[in-house]
Amino acid sequence: MLLINSSIFTSEMAPWRQFSMTLMGAAAVLMTGFVAFSYVIDPYDTGRSPLFTKPGVRPQGPRTANASRGRDQSFNAMIVGNSHIQLIAPERLKAVTGLDFVQLATPATGPKEHLTLIDWFLRHRREAPKALVVGIDDFWCTSDPKLSNDKPFPFWLYSAHLLEYVEGLVRFDVLEELSKRIGYLFSTAAEQARPDGYWDYEPEYIKLGYTTDPAIRQRLEQKPYANAVRYDHDPKLSERQFPAVAKLRDLATKLPEETALVLVMPPVYRNALPSHGTEQAFLLSACKAAVMEVQEDHGRTAVVDWLVDRPEIHVRDLFFDASHYRQPIAKAIEADIAEALRQVR
Repeated sequence: MLLINSSIFTSEMAPWRQFSMTLMGAAAVLMTGFVAFSYVIDPYDTGRSPLFTKPGVRPQGPRTANASRGRDQSFNAMIVGNSHIQLIAPERLKAVTGLDFVQLATPATGPKEHLTLIDWFLRHRREAPKALVVGIDDFWCTSDPKLSNDKPFPFWLYSAHLLEYVEGLVRFDVLEELSKRIGYLFSTAAEQARPDGYWDYEPEYIKLGYTTDPAIRQRLEQKPYANAVRYDHDPKLSERQFPAVAKLRDLATKLPEETALVLVMPPVYRNALPSHGTEQAFLLSACKAAVMEVQEDHGRTAVVDWLVDRPEIHVRDLFFDASHYRQPIAKAIEADIAEALRQVR
């Protein structure tokens, strides 16, 4: 039987243990240095670092760029939602309301992200904002209390908790952004992302064939509710809870009295509007009723409801797809927003 002297075994392992501890220590130092450097550079212009004050960020997606836009004191009003509210133009609204709007719409997001952006905007106002315009689409009618989101979103970037933000810095995309941020900070010719956040998606949709491709245009004629079961009464949907709307009501109770709140229900093409008597129609009606009740929580609240059967939703040329309308409708909605603001202000 082979016996191993424990003292020999221990002496042989000691260098490896020392090497492992040294390696882990070096990794910890490097990680700490990376986080500290990232915090100082402030790659997305969150304002948490006092060392660099150059306004704005380089051109990038709204998920990260909105951190800079949302704290910009040049704006006293905001628009938030997803691509269903994206065409509402800050400049056009300012022309008719006199308010300086920032467009924080972020494609492929839902109420959880929108509430996060509203919170960020409100936390960074030195004075009470004049108006909030919130896009309320079918995502707000969810019964999921977690408000689950399908697409990644950097909630850490907008967190009110410093530790959560610091932990969020430990990611590869932050490492990639650092060099670009440094280039933006120290270049006098660096391109800046549009400060008000507006992006007109019409040229992109046209380029992709949404106005000319027969197959794409034919999608508008699909009738998702054609075979839906009809009811002569509400199939227990009156008891349905809408957690997102409940959170919106809670937000409304905390808004400054002078801040106007406009809730916009964007339109859909005629075939995407649930047929009367279907479960989807009852659900939509219950959700709308919940949204209307937000007016009870904040005196200066108005609802602009375009999610109804009206002449514009029957015009094919005013839509790219079932839920993305074009500029003529956007301008008409802006007129209704301006009128709603006039009434509540």
